Amino acid sequence: MTKRKMPETDYRASRICRILGNPSAYWVLKSLLKGSKSPTELSKELKVSVSTISEILRNLRNTDLVRYEVKSSEHIYWLKDPLIKEIVEKIERLVKKLRAKEW
Repeated sequence: MTKRKMPETDYRASRICRILGNPSAYWVLKSLLKGSKSPTELSKELKVSVSTISEILRNLRNTDLVRYEVKSSEHIYWLKDPLIKEIVEKIERLVKKLRAKEW
């Protein structure tokens, strides 16, 4: 039996869903909605170790959700596309709607 190949768009979308399934990654993404930040700033804000934040940011970079530049030997991260904000808002609206209609 041959395995069906998943279309590239579906594969990439599933990777984004997988990373957003990590609560810490979701919090990092939400924090970046407010503006650019360094791993140290994210670590202090979210009360998570810098090494954990760095791992999360690497995964967010690999899924093409964030970008960074180096300023004064510090990496500064931001969201790659403003559409990410709209997606997060829609996910949260869906969650609220589903919670309101609990069976």
